[in-house]
Amino acid sequence: MPPLNEISVNQLARLVGTPEAPIIFDLRIAEDVEEITFLVPGATQFAHTDFNSMLTYARVEESPAVIICHKGKKLSQGIAALLRNAGIAAEFLGGGMVAWNSGGFPAIARDKIPLDIRPTLWVTRHRPKIDRIACPWLIRRYVDRHARFLYVSPQEVLDVADRFNAIPYDIEGVFWSHREEKCSFDLMIDEFNLHCDALDTMAKIIRGADTNKHDLAPECAGLLAYAIGVSRQFRNDNAQLDASMGFYDALYRWARDGRDETHDWPGIGHKKELKIT
Repeated sequence: MPPLNEISVNQLARLVGTPEAPIIFDLRIAEDVEEITFLVPGATQFAHTDFNSMLTYARVEESPAVIICHKGKKLSQGIAALLRNAGIAAEFLGGGMVAWNSGGFPAIARDKIPLDIRPTLWVTRHRPKIDRIACPWLIRRYVDRHARFLYVSPQEVLDVADRFNAIPYDIEGVFWSHREEKCSFDLMIDEFNLHCDALDTMAKIIRGADTNKHDLAPECAGLLAYAIGVSRQFRNDNAQLDASMGFYDALYRWARDGRDETHDWPGIGHKKELKIT
């Protein structure tokens, strides 16, 4: 029977990408990181000796914590116990990063994440519709929960990126943008190594809506309708992003768990005659 303070890789995988995802501390030492050069999506690296920083972070977040080391032994179990002793709900990942990597779950290459800048800062064109909202959702749910996004005039994106050390996305001529038939959301899934059935399903819908190829999936037209409608409700682009996070959370849960469910009016085939008295 596993310890009560252990979380399995399958349980953690169900939480990653959702608003209920815990904060994740990766405590692996240098040689273990060299062996597996990936991070669980959303994980932040800490030295196991830097307990005070982890405690401060956990208290600010007011969120349960999951602690990861190489094999789920002394480092993760020790820090999880220390955090619980300080009143933080904390679990260690059973089997550690070795188990996560062996399970084939999405994992992000460390060299794809600007670890020296937290929270990450991104900049794109103002008046977003689809890609410029979907990409922030992906980043906040899988890469950096506190990522910030700037929406500016198209001609100012590159200069703002340069002056404020921001990462430009979804404009021509930058790394994080459309490539051939793929949109920026596709590219981020590729580069961050986030391929899974649910995100790949979302990507097809987002690509079709963003590039006017509604034959890719029947949901493409619906996403376009939503995106245009919600953009008309907000003058503030960041308020539009905040309002849309729940929509993309719901789209993700549909793509992950709900695609087989249908809906119909239960009264069909069961009509009753109305008697007038």
